[in-house]
Amino acid sequence: MSERVVLKPGTEVQVGAHLCRIHQVLDLETVLIQDSQSGEVKRLKVDELAPVAPPTHTGRPTDEVELVEVSEQAWHIAQQRLSAIRPLLTLTRTTRAQAAECAQLAGVGTATIYRWLKRYQQGGQLSALLPWERPGGRGQSRLDPDVEAIIQATIEEVYLSKQKPSAQHVCREVIRRCRNAGLAPPHANTVRYRIRQLPPRVQLHHREGAKTAAEKYAPLQGQFPGADWPLAVVQIDHTPVDLILVDDIHRRPVGRPWITLAIDVFSRVVTGLYVSFDPPSAMSVGLCLAHAILPKETWLARHDVTTSWPVWGVMNVVHADNAKEFHSRMLKKACENYDIDLQWRPVAQPHYGGHIERLLGAFNRDIQALPGSTYSNPKARAAYDSDNMSALTLSEFERWLAIYIVEVYHQRLHRELVTTPIQRYEEGMFGTAEHPGHGLPDRLLDETRLRLDLMPYEERTVQRHGLVIDEIQYYDDVLRPWINAGDPDDSRGKRKRKFIVRRDPRDISIVYFFDPELKQYFSIPYRNTAYPPISVWELREARRKLKEEGLKAVNEDLIFKAYNRLRALEDEANQETRKARRSAQRRRRHQQSERPVLGNPVEQHDFPVDNLDEIKPFDEIEVLDD
Repeated sequence: MSERVVLKPGTEVQVGAHLCRIHQVLDLETVLIQDSQSGEVKRLKVDELAPVAPPTHTGRPTDEVELVEVSEQAWHIAQQRLSAIRPLLTLTRTTRAQAAECAQLAGVGTATIYRWLKRYQQGGQLSALLPWERPGGRGQSRLDPDVEAIIQATIEEVYLSKQKPSAQHVCREVIRRCRNAGLAPPHANTVRYRIRQLPPRVQLHHREGAKTAAEKYAPLQGQFPGADWPLAVVQIDHTPVDLILVDDIHRRPVGRPWITLAIDVFSRVVTGLYVSFDPPSAMSVGLCLAHAILPKETWLARHDVTTSWPVWGVMNVVHADNAKEFHSRMLKKACENYDIDLQWRPVAQPHYGGHIERLLGAFNRDIQALPGSTYSNPKARAAYDSDNMSALTLSEFERWLAIYIVEVYHQRLHRELVTTPIQRYEEGMFGTAEHPGHGLPDRLLDETRLRLDLMPYEERTVQRHGLVIDEIQYYDDVLRPWINAGDPDDSRGKRKRKFIVRRDPRDISIVYFFDPELKQYFSIPYRNTAYPPISVWELREARRKLKEEGLKAVNEDLIFKAYNRLRALEDEANQETRKARRSAQRRRRHQQSERPVLGNPVEQHDFPVDNLDEIKPFDEIEVLDD
């Protein structure tokens, strides 16, 4: 379950050792709380509040859920359950009549609806609604999978057609098809419920035509559909910065960084950012989204910024362009788990991404005032020597960017809004005389879990020598129970079980192994911890070097020897070439990056490099295919 603080009046919170209740939310940063024991009312910052620990009981699992391991059937069941209780999520109090109505539509008991509602409100994620028992157990969908398939096929073939049949006609057709197949037909309300789950635009598109749907749902110029309150829609995109940065050792030019930025369309506040010399990837998207969702007090303190950035919370929609990093399976499933609707920009309709692109352009124009600017084109740069004028390191630029966002951009009058972005954001949260407020979002505090969910993953078997990813071996004693484990779904017992392993591309010296029985992650270091930390990009560079040298079969020893040769060449060239300095600076930056902090300490096994053959329990090396 995610650790989060719900910032609504009446919610119980923990303040130190005291149990308190939120009396009133004063602004984006402060609340009035009342001590449940003494009755004293105090004003506190929201970052001083902690969630109340739930009572422990044995009726449900409280361990982590690895999203990749969840079957499509279980994930679909959780999505159906969320759809069933969604009408109740916005209510301050759910009456039995309202719960009974949802229960009838979903084909379950009223008590089940209350149970789902409680689980989702406590966890706040789709994974909280995953079935606990095996398929067919208590609390599961009561429909036979074949009946479910008939319902879906009938809706697609009959209901979503230009003939525009009624829901009653579709119900009769489902019953007819089920009887022909020798299956017990579902209740008509179940079919109607599936129809109601269809997005209105999809229904209109198929039943009335694309033109009618576009006329009703296409955005007007200057508007964005659905961005009616803060965090309703967040746009995200990348751009190379028009600025040459220097390394933090020799302070000589290394090149232009990339920035990934997320913006709240309603208020135009910046919700999150990520700055790096690395090109855009699924990891940079994940880190930007994590920064957008999490509270920012610790991040600001690390950059020595005292002005607040009171923007956090899970957004309703993430809107992105069609670059491949926004289509990764990892990102899709993580967004589903946090109930984020991941949408992509319609092809050939650039105004859908106008807000983030205008903001990135505006940022680059202001960045051009910094020493080392490349300007937007050679003509604008003229005789200005960007390399010789460059002065800022990546860390210094990131601090400049943070100050610029919170002290300049957020406080500056926005021409379209006719107010400042931060004022617009606050109005959306607390309301105005004309429009009610949406209320502060929950503060998600489980930073480790969020970062892991948004991190790329691999699937690997556990061999006697541990895990192998890209010819590099990893081992820790927590892997022992899973060495040569068989796949539980293979009745013949011939297939090895694959496990979820997550990896931060910036530093692959540690991977994160998900134990399916203990339901938690463990940090797994290199098998040979004498090897230096490297990034995925440096690994690829070393393998490319070996290929150039004519080696077709490689192992980790050859890879790290090639890496050391490349670093030696880089050190020789460091004073002369900008490419070498950029590589060195990227490596230093990766080593300083934040890692997920897990409960298990990583044991350091000081294996001598030249005695690897004596390491036990490893008798042989078996290289796995990628």
